[in-house]
Amino acid sequence: MNNSLEHLAFVLDGNRRWARRHNLSSLVGHKNGYEVVKKITPLLPKYGIKYVTYYMFSMENWNRSKEEIDYLMNIFRGFFSASDYANDHGIRIRTIGCLEKLPRDIFEKIRQLEDSTKNNTELTVVVAISYGGRDEIVRAAKKITRDAIENKITVDEMNEEMFASYLDTGDLPYPDAFVRTSEKRISNFLIWQAAYAEIFFIDKFWPDFNEDDLRDIVYEFSQRERRYGK
Repeated sequence: MNNSLEHLAFVLDGNRRWARRHNLSSLVGHKNGYEVVKKITPLLPKYGIKYVTYYMFSMENWNRSKEEIDYLMNIFRGFFSASDYANDHGIRIRTIGCLEKLPRDIFEKIRQLEDSTKNNTELTVVVAISYGGRDEIVRAAKKITRDAIENKITVDEMNEEMFASYLDTGDLPYPDAFVRTSEKRISNFLIWQAAYAEIFFIDKFWPDFNEDDLRDIVYEFSQRERRYGK
């Protein structure tokens, strides 16, 4: 048995299809999905989980309609303004992704919230926003190239551990479990970090995800044998 589930990574998929099923606007689906995040997050520590990464907005999501993007940005404005919620629950906020593409006010809110929660220890919530796994790896390669040109590192020094330190998640542990609702794809999420994560595909839309699903994941994870290719 395996009881070392400390880091969960979620692909929050199905908000729009959930809304269509209920004859609602896709924007309502996003709102309900956000409410599930707020409900699930404080429950995680009681299951021994110390880190959770939420895939909230991908690089490809920038291709959606202006109305939908604007609505999602307003949700993020609320999320990254919720310092009381984070501090009340002992949550440290971290973000990963190409944050420079975000509106300036959201970028500033992120930095302020990261700073104001940096000493919280109950749970680390990692928000993947304007994020893509391939983009992250390309950005890491560029940083490595610059450091090599400036003689800060040598080619012979480079190994997997050093490469990983250049990723957005360089100071974070790899996810133990990768969870996706409603679909069975990785979708360019943590493609380096999740190489040996246990994968769970949940046959429901994210707005329907609840504590029973979380409990099932924790239990099933405990029954799996992690071999890491051995």
